[in-house]
Amino acid sequence: MKTLFVTGTAGSGKSLLASKISEHYTAGGAFAAILNMDPGAEGLPYTCDVDVRDHVDVATVMRQYELGPNGALVMAADLAASKIDVIREQVDSVNPDYLIVDTPGQVELFAYRSSGPFITENLSGDEKACLFLFDGALSTSPANFVSVAVLATGIRLRLGLATVNVLTKRDLMGERLGEILGWTTSSASLQAALAAGVDGESYALSASLLRGLGEGGFAQGIIPVSGMTGEGMDALRGALSRILNLGEEVED
Repeated sequence: MKTLFVTGTAGSGKSLLASKISEHYTAGGAFAAILNMDPGAEGLPYTCDVDVRDHVDVATVMRQYELGPNGALVMAADLAASKIDVIREQVDSVNPDYLIVDTPGQVELFAYRSSGPFITENLSGDEKACLFLFDGALSTSPANFVSVAVLATGIRLRLGLATVNVLTKRDLMGERLGEILGWTTSSASLQAALAAGVDGESYALSASLLRGLGEGGFAQGIIPVSGMTGEGMDALRGALSRILNLGEEVED
């Protein structure tokens, strides 16, 4: 079983992309299953094969512990980790070729609390990888792009997994798509865009962060996809295959 964790900022399209990845693997002859690890999720665009909400849900936590929404989300994330044994048993009983893990909408609840790395380590998987979603709507300015890139790098560090960076909502980006993709392959291009868009201390900070990202190997490109139209899914599946299957696909 290959396990894929879908991470990214709130609203970046994690659940929709998880659904599309599952459909894409299924169409290719593999058995894909989705694990929802967001205890506060509502209106998911897929049918869960395993669902953390069967064990922990935010509404119940709010009532039981008399917490507000934010406090309940934090506690629910930690309680979800305490249920890892039963969740792992459910996953193993499904036994898919690919397990797609839809992580909480608030990425800090998964990546920056101890529960997230604990879950990634203790879920089953012969090979594991992570997707980080750059929200196309947030990544159109160079300063925002660098900020999200820093977050992506921090999550890769926290989870310790091979990571594929994905730019979502490509169908909405129009002519900006080419410019943003240029930033991912040329630090000089991104630095020039920063110089034209920000001044003073903001430029100095952004440029310093960009140099650090370059030294850490961030300039590996980003795969643009659309969860609505399915554009880019073949390229994404190929990138995942190189990590999870050494270039081989699982066939029936």
